[in-house]
Amino acid sequence: MPDRYPILITGAAQRVGLHCALSLLAEGQPVIASYRSERPGLAELHDAGATLIQSDLSSEAGIEAFIEALKACTPGLRAIVHNASAWLPEHAGQEAEVMAQLFNVHVMAPYLINLKAETLLRHGGSADIIHISDDVTRKGSAKHIAYCASKAALESLTLSFAARLAPHIRVNGIAPAMVMFNEQDDAAYRERTLAKAALPIEPGPQVIYQSLRYLLDTPYVTGTTLAVNGGRHLK
Repeated sequence: MPDRYPILITGAAQRVGLHCALSLLAEGQPVIASYRSERPGLAELHDAGATLIQSDLSSEAGIEAFIEALKACTPGLRAIVHNASAWLPEHAGQEAEVMAQLFNVHVMAPYLINLKAETLLRHGGSADIIHISDDVTRKGSAKHIAYCASKAALESLTLSFAARLAPHIRVNGIAPAMVMFNEQDDAAYRERTLAKAALPIEPGPQVIYQSLRYLLDTPYVTGTTLAVNGGRHLK
């Protein structure tokens, strides 16, 4: 039995997931990182010692295949961090397809992984499940209805699994607003976005890692979703 079980982070090949995975690895924490497609960040993860599993969580078959691969590479897990996410436009004529894909990634994958990998978390030590949702669920989205609805369902899973798995496994969530821009975001978009928050800054992915670290280190929190939104609810 290993001294330290790994933490699984899904969707860890870029941006926030990559930052959190590399931060954990730098602290000596073993990490299993899932990814859907090749990204430059995979080389960093490999060099830092992460175990990499390619997976497509947008279908039930892909989710089941990932769970089998996960169980084959570790006898236990310190935590599961559901970070994998999809952002799809809802064009006319594609609504059902988009909703199905977003539901699979944001809801079906965490649901099945939590159920079928529960035994990996039941090793007698500290264990956590953390769902990364989105601050948009607080008010809804006229333009991204399917995305918002699927992320809201993920927050519901946080409550349900927290009740089901207590007291042995803590289940919490993190709901970020914009924490880092994309390279193609222009100055006007950045200004409009920053103005939505009471704290009008681009904080970077470290604030999500700090939130993750808090949940991993705190023994008396479960069934809670942390809002990391710069005070958007105050505007």
